[in-house]
Amino acid sequence: MRVLVTRSPGDAERTARKLAALGHAPVVAPVTRIVPTDEPQPVEGWDALVVTSAHARDALALLPDKAPQVFAVGPHTAAAVREAGFADVVAAEGDARSLSGLIRGSLPGGRTLLHVTGRHHKEEPAASLAAAGFRVLAWKAYEAQRVEVLPPSAIGALRTGQIDAALHYSRRSADIVLRLAEEAGLTPTLRTFPHLCLSADVAASFQGLGMATLAAARPDEEALLALLKGLP
Repeated sequence: MRVLVTRSPGDAERTARKLAALGHAPVVAPVTRIVPTDEPQPVEGWDALVVTSAHARDALALLPDKAPQVFAVGPHTAAAVREAGFADVVAAEGDARSLSGLIRGSLPGGRTLLHVTGRHHKEEPAASLAAAGFRVLAWKAYEAQRVEVLPPSAIGALRTGQIDAALHYSRRSADIVLRLAEEAGLTPTLRTFPHLCLSADVAASFQGLGMATLAAARPDEEALLALLKGLP
């Protein structure tokens, strides 16, 4: 099965290797690239850190104090945090709700948390943490920049009907895929194969346009790739 992968380059390459190991043919077409924002680190102190993406690894490595506890959204992000030099790392179940619950169950309200995040990020887990009495500082340390056009290889595969399914990991990247496809005159082609999404929120972008979608049972890559087994 030929599977379109639109993640940022490093993530897409890892996913491509997993697809190949499962017997699929990945078509890598990154629609974003991860770049630092050069936003300065907060000068205020914090009691613990919150990390919602492995893309924060390089920024975390710049922090001189590696002693504070870090709450990561899932195991993959936790591994990246450890690579950045932190030892006290706790992982949630892969989504913002479980991350917020983990923090609220581990720390008393009133603590200050540093959320190392991207420029484009959702309200959670910061909103529920703030409602629970935590003070959340946001350090927008990286950004997923949109590419200008789809790669020629992906455009060719789409135009010739060679894509059997597509994987989507975030609402932002899904929206970018739709925009780039529209600009290339390929929106009708996106209706010819299913879009496998990490969550219902990601799938909503495609459902709104009448495209076939499937959402993973859990917000992790293993569950997302498992959806491929059910396709004809």
